[in-house]
Amino acid sequence: MLQPPHSSLQVAAVPAQRVPVRDRDQDAPWHTEAVCRRDEAGLFFAPSKEPTAARLSREEAAKRVCARCPVMVECREHALLQPEPYGVWGGLTAAERRVVLARRRRREMELKKAARAAAANRIAQAG
Repeated sequence: MLQPPHSSLQVAAVPAQRVPVRDRDQDAPWHTEAVCRRDEAGLFFAPSKEPTAARLSREEAAKRVCARCPVMVECREHALLQPEPYGVWGGLTAAERRVVLARRRRREMELKKAARAAAANRIAQAG
């Protein structure tokens, strides 16, 4: 039976303290504090032809690393704004990021529609 990659990965049970952004060195890029800089990059990116069970196991291990990272939010926003098409970033897989982006687009469209309706209502009431 094939063992998923990184099955022996030991992740600290106690999450790291999150440092508020304003308390960090503002001149240093956010990624200098990323926990993943100390971990194997292969944990965050799929090898070619990776079996589904191995991929799910690897992604869960990567998400555990992300969960204890002090810059997880910054990493996630970077991946959403770029957008990064591969790998686990900020605790989200590429598929999960696509869902977040679709929700954001839908919410933006709803807000624009509501703003247009409110403007039309104000015009109608003023007229």
